[in-house]
Amino acid sequence: MTQSALNKSASKALELFNKEDWASSYCNVEKELSNIELKIVSGEVPRELSGVFYRNGPGRLERNGQWVHHPFDGDGMVVSMQFENGEVRFSNRFVRTKEWEEEEKAGKFLYRGVFGTQKRGGLLANAFDLRLKNIANTNVVKLGNELLALWEASSPYALNPQTLETYGISNLKGVLEPGEAFSAHPRFDPGHYGASRMVTFGVNTGPKSTIRLMEFDNDGKLISERKDRFDGFAFLHDFAITPNWSLFLQNAISFNPLPFLIGQRSAAQCLTSNPGKQSKLWLIPREGGSYSGQSPRILNAPEGFVFHHLNAWEEGSEIILESIYYKDFPSIKPNEDFRQISFENIPEGILKRCRFNLDTQNIKIKTLSNQCCEFAMVNPNFQGIRAEYSWMATAENEIGNAPLQAIKKLNLSNGKKYSWSAFPRGFVSEPLMIPSRTSNSEDDGWIVVLVWNSERVASDLVILKANTLDEQARLELPIGIPHGLHGSWAG
Repeated sequence: MTQSALNKSASKALELFNKEDWASSYCNVEKELSNIELKIVSGEVPRELSGVFYRNGPGRLERNGQWVHHPFDGDGMVVSMQFENGEVRFSNRFVRTKEWEEEEKAGKFLYRGVFGTQKRGGLLANAFDLRLKNIANTNVVKLGNELLALWEASSPYALNPQTLETYGISNLKGVLEPGEAFSAHPRFDPGHYGASRMVTFGVNTGPKSTIRLMEFDNDGKLISERKDRFDGFAFLHDFAITPNWSLFLQNAISFNPLPFLIGQRSAAQCLTSNPGKQSKLWLIPREGGSYSGQSPRILNAPEGFVFHHLNAWEEGSEIILESIYYKDFPSIKPNEDFRQISFENIPEGILKRCRFNLDTQNIKIKTLSNQCCEFAMVNPNFQGIRAEYSWMATAENEIGNAPLQAIKKLNLSNGKKYSWSAFPRGFVSEPLMIPSRTSNSEDDGWIVVLVWNSERVASDLVILKANTLDEQARLELPIGIPHGLHGSWAG
């Protein structure tokens, strides 16, 4: 296909969706509901699905007429969908952070947002106010008896897994210091060391960055930890694991704090891509693996910006890492309205596989899919080993950037794919793959995903068969859930 044809195809992709339909999801959630049975509008819920689908994301996007500058600055709201005996019951509740309670009482923003939201009053009101607002809006996972609402720049908030009541900040039984950073993107080892465990990290950034790697058993007990220091500013949201390694990709990014200090920009708006700087892959040995106790290894990494990884595994002297690459760091400039962004001006995410040779330091790169995608995952039982299949949220068209409106299953070996589409008026969020308990086939199970239904201005819960992406069931939520971030399944 010629470049001209690619440009025409990309332009066509941008014309397929209605921007007002997409933007209609961005609104305040005005209701908190408890234990509401969801209406099944088609199909039936598999009785084998027994557990809770949790999801976190921004639920408060405006106060007293002032909108957040970026949806990632919105206050966290956790939803739970309890699956049992072919029924699903729904609850939602805002995370009662200290800052949320203060702003609810004041009826206005009292804190600057990391992604661009400023307090009213201009430079004088924002200069030298370096407080971070813990918005607890990025992910939600169950660890032991606590449900953790995560925001990676600070400590998690603990919730009641059944009622979603906020208990308060959790130090994970004394593991965390007050305000210590704790990742919003943990990885779950399916049992490489005999039992499943949660692997996660915290990062302290600066001219030199320190990563604290932590592993917890299912009861929430800390199994192992280590700290390693690296040169350079680390902007890390996600990482990957193999049985022997934890993999961190340090994007080639620079941070100039001066505009943040004097109140001109937010912290995230002070991040810029640095084309003259080399991206790095930091390999930290896991305790219990073949390289336990050894120093980290540092390899050069490809150009591009990565938020999310799909999976990683080992083959002899090679480490294979599958990630979603952007040409540049996507951001919303100070004078832009996130509800009116031009998708053609934002780089799309492309799924790539990189082979890193530990002996020769060589890198081999293969594009697995040119279709704009995000939120890719494998069967969770294949975390850290080679997987045949992946599921991801994609744009409707094969080429060009656009909102996520479809779910794709991709055979990572031969490129064969299946798709399910919410087009034209539906917009998808992160899909979760739930493996079947009665089958050993890698792609046997279900995909659960929240879909913004702009026609009825509310959200739907859609269940797909993981192997074919045939629609298994659709249920209507009584409220709308804004476009958000991550979720988890607790079986």
